[in-house]
Amino acid sequence: MVSRPEPDVRVRRIYDPPGEDGLRVLVDRLWPRGVRRESAHIEAWLKDLAPSSALRTWFGHDASRWAQFRRRYRAELAAQRAQIEALRQAARERPLTLLYAARDPEHNHALVLREVIVGAAPRKAAARRGARGAGQTPRRGSVKVRP
Repeated sequence: MVSRPEPDVRVRRIYDPPGEDGLRVLVDRLWPRGVRRESAHIEAWLKDLAPSSALRTWFGHDASRWAQFRRRYRAELAAQRAQIEALRQAARERPLTLLYAARDPEHNHALVLREVIVGAAPRKAAARRGARGAGQTPRRGSVKVRP
């Protein structure tokens, strides 16, 4: 059995200078302010992979809505399986950089899209904060093995 390489998917603001990004794909629905098309150095603009206008407006980059935004956006992306699979395949062949314009590097749709492309499960906010409760994954080193 031949193992396939993991997709190499990166996320970067379009306003950052291009580096060794591989395939650069803009994933915003609207063209970013102040960016000239000639200087963007993008190979594709995939508007259909951006959140819907209604979802983007509802979210409004409000971090308190992040968890719900992620669920809703993942639901929207379910209809884009062919494009996501094409990006996954491209990311196995060379680095793929998803470009976005939002100011917040921790709460933007490109992060969610990256998770979907690489096939990662969504992280739980409580796990990131270190909270542990019933039914949650135990901390590293505290796993008990049962016979």
